[in-house]
Amino acid sequence: MAKLDETLTMLKDLTDAKGIPGNEREVREVMKQYIAPYADEITTDGIGSLIAKKVGKEGGPKIMVAGHLDEVGFMITQIDDKGFLRFQTVGGWWGQVMLAQRVTIVTRQGEVTGIIGSKPPHILSAEARKKPIEIKDMFIDIGASSREEAQGWGVRPGDMVVPYFEFTVMNNEKMLLAKAWDNRIGCAIAIDVLRQLKGVEHPNVVYGVGNVQEEVGLRGAKTATYKIEPDIGFAVDVGIAGDTPGISEREAMSKMGKGPQVVVYDASMVAHKGLRDFVTDTADELNIPYQFESIPGGGTDAGSIHLTHKGVPALAITIATRYIHSHAAMLHRDDYENAVKLIVEVIKRLDRETVDKITFE
Repeated sequence: MAKLDETLTMLKDLTDAKGIPGNEREVREVMKQYIAPYADEITTDGIGSLIAKKVGKEGGPKIMVAGHLDEVGFMITQIDDKGFLRFQTVGGWWGQVMLAQRVTIVTRQGEVTGIIGSKPPHILSAEARKKPIEIKDMFIDIGASSREEAQGWGVRPGDMVVPYFEFTVMNNEKMLLAKAWDNRIGCAIAIDVLRQLKGVEHPNVVYGVGNVQEEVGLRGAKTATYKIEPDIGFAVDVGIAGDTPGISEREAMSKMGKGPQVVVYDASMVAHKGLRDFVTDTADELNIPYQFESIPGGGTDAGSIHLTHKGVPALAITIATRYIHSHAAMLHRDDYENAVKLIVEVIKRLDRETVDKITFE
C-alpha cells in the first residue's frame, strides 16, 4: 500500500470507522478529533450530529457545510436456534452486491466477524442460478452453532453490522478505494474547509457539520439546521460517476477527476438558483473545474437543510463516486481537493451584502 500522507491518514480513519444510522458515535469521535484544532466551539444536537463552529466575523452570516456521519449497513433483528443471524438493511441496498460479503457485527462485548451466507453453485438448479436472492431471505453466518453461543459472544437484536473493507490507494494513486465514502468524504471536506480557513479572514461564521441518519431520511440535517439557523447551507456528499461500462450519459454524465458536481436537481431539492450561480461564477473566475449533475432519484442533506426553520438557500456539492451503496466505492482525490478549494473560496466571498443578494435572487 502507498505511504499515507496526512490527508490519506484522515480519510482512512474516517472510512475505517463504523457507523450506520443511529450508531454514529465512533465516526463522530474521529471527525471531532480531526476538526477540533480548527474550531472555536464544538457541540452536538439532540440526536448526535456534530457541529463545529469557526468565527470569521462575529455576527456575520452563518454558513453551514455539512457531510453526514452515517454509512449504509445492516441491523441484527433475530438470532435463530442454529446461531444464524437475520438482519434488516439500514439505508438503500441492492441485493446483488451483498451475498458472500464479509461484515463486522459491533456488539457491547466487542466485534464479531460474519459473512452473508450464500449457496454454492453446485447445488443450484439452472433456473435458480438466474434468479437473484431476495434480501429478506439472506442471513449472516458468524460461525456459531446455536443461539446461546451467539448470545454468549454478545450478539443481540439491534446490533449494527457494517461492511468490512480495507482502505486502499490504487496503482493510480489519485484513485482511492474504501467503504463508506458515502459519506465520510463529506465529513472530510467539512474538516478540510475549516482547516484551510484557519488564520484566514472571512466575513462570516462557518459551521462544519457531521449529520446523523442521512441514509434513512435526511434526519440529522433537520435537527442540526434548526440548532444552527444558517443563512446558507451546503451539503457535501457523493454523487454518481457515469464513467463505467453500462452507464449511459443520460443516466449519469459526470466523470471522475473532472471536478466536483454541482447538483441542480434531485428528488429532495431544486437547487437554489442564486446560490448555484454564485458558486459556479466563483469556480469560473478561479478556473476550478466542476460538473453539473441532476439525480432524479435520491437526495442529499440539502433536501432537509433548505426546508428547515424559515428556509435556507442551499446547494449540494458532490464527488463523483463509483459503486456507492456497496462494500467499497472509488473516488478521485483531485475532485475532493477541488471541492474543498471551491467551498473555501465561496465562503471568503459570502459577506452579509452578498448573502442578502443571493437569498432574494
